[in-house]
Amino acid sequence: MSIGENIHNYYEKMVTDALAERIAKEEDVDSEFLEDVACVALNHLPPRYYRHEIDMAFYLSPTEHKEMSDKISKALDDAIKYVKKSKRAPD
Repeated sequence: MSIGENIHNYYEKMVTDALAERIAKEEDVDSEFLEDVACVALNHLPPRYYRHEIDMAFYLSPTEHKEMSDKISKALDDAIKYVKKSKRAPD
């Protein structure tokens, strides 16, 4: 048994859910772009580990959940800009 299988970062799910929602509106994105954006965004968010997701959902206040959502939105905005800029072909 590996303890790593039972420990998760709450931001990972929130970021991937928010990214999927945003990208549903985009037409031309590939999985590599999405993975890069998710990694960049997660690197700019604090870790928030849990063992059971229900515990996190239960213990987060509405204010704290809103703050986390706002941080995710900003991190995704910045990550999308960064990845798009880094993927441009040199002039």
